[in-house]
Amino acid sequence: MTLNLQSINVLIVDDSLVARELLIYILNSDPEINILGIAENGEKALAFIKKHKPDVITMDVHMPGLNGYETTQKIMGTQPVPIVTVSTAVDEQSVDDSFRSMEAGALAIVEKPRGIDDPAHRQMADHLIKTVKLMSEVKVVRRRMYPTRTKPPLRFPDNRKLYGRRSDIKIVAMGVSTGGPPVVQTILSLLPSNFEAPVLIVQHIAAGFLHGMADWLRKESALPVHIAAHKDSLMSGHVYLAPDNYHMGVTRGSILLSKKKPGDCICPSVSHLFRSVSEVFKENAAGVILTGMGRDGAEELLLIKNYKGVTIAQNKESCVVFGMPEAAVSLGAVQYVLPPDKIAQKLIQLVRGHHGNI
Repeated sequence: MTLNLQSINVLIVDDSLVARELLIYILNSDPEINILGIAENGEKALAFIKKHKPDVITMDVHMPGLNGYETTQKIMGTQPVPIVTVSTAVDEQSVDDSFRSMEAGALAIVEKPRGIDDPAHRQMADHLIKTVKLMSEVKVVRRRMYPTRTKPPLRFPDNRKLYGRRSDIKIVAMGVSTGGPPVVQTILSLLPSNFEAPVLIVQHIAAGFLHGMADWLRKESALPVHIAAHKDSLMSGHVYLAPDNYHMGVTRGSILLSKKKPGDCICPSVSHLFRSVSEVFKENAAGVILTGMGRDGAEELLLIKNYKGVTIAQNKESCVVFGMPEAAVSLGAVQYVLPPDKIAQKLIQLVRGHHGNI
C-alpha cells in the first residue's frame, strides 16, 4: 500500500478477510481513493495511525480485542480521524454498537455492502464510496474519552424556570441526514420530560438502522421515542421517527404515513414533513433543519416561515455536512441559526405554556 498525495487515503479496519477484500474491491474502483492500510483489529488500527495519517477510516463493529466502538473512542480521544462505521443492519448488537460509535465520534454509519452478485451491491457500494469521500473532508476534533458505558449525566432543564414568555408553537418538525444521530441525541437529551409538544423527525439513514436508533435515543432522552405508525395520535412530549420507505405527514391530531412512490429520490422526505406541518399547523409549527447533504426540506422550511411559524437551522460549525441547513439559509428560510444545545433551549422557549394533546 503506497501513499498517494492526490488521493483520499483510507484505512480499512475489519477482522473478516472476506469483508476486507470486498471493501478493497469497492473502494479501489474509485480513482480518487487510495487504500493506505489494512488492520485486522482495533489494536492494529491504533498502531497504524501512530505511524500514518489516513484521511478517513472505515471501521467494523465486532472485532476480537478492541471492538469498533472502543477503537473509535480511543482514536477520537487521541489522534482524531474521520471514521465511517461499516456495520450490518440485521444484527441488533451491531446496530446498537454502531450508534455508540457515533456517540464516541464516528461521523456516519453505512451498511456493510453485500457481495457483487447481490442486486443491491452497486447501490450500497456507491453509497459507501460517496460517504467515504464526503467524510474525508470533515474536520474532526479530539473527543474526551469516558470509560466504557460511562457517560456524563444527562441534564433535563425545567422549562418553567428558563423562560417567562409563552409561545403558541404546538408541534416541532425536524429534518436531518448525514451526521444526524448524535445531533438528534443532543437535542432530545436536553428536552425535559414536561416538554409540551410532539416532535416529528425525518432522519435519512440506511434501511434497517432506524429501530436501533430509536432504542439508542430512548436511553438518552426523557421523552418517549416511537417509530411512527399510520394514524398514531400526536401526543405532547412524544418523539416520532418516520419509518423506512414511508413519508410522514400530519392531520391536526394524528400522523399520516404514505408509501414511497416510483421516482421518489428520498423517502422518507423532509420536504414532505415540512410541507404537511406548515399547511396543517401554520403559525403554530416550528421547523428545524439539521446536518446533512443536499437540500431536502429547504424550500418547505420557507413555507413554515411564510405561514408565520418558527424556523431554525443548525450552525455550520457544529454540522458534519452543512448542505441542508446552508440551502435553507440561502433561501432566507431560517430565523435562527444555532448549535444543537441552543436549538434545544430555543424549542423549550417556544413551546412553553402549551398543554395537553393536539
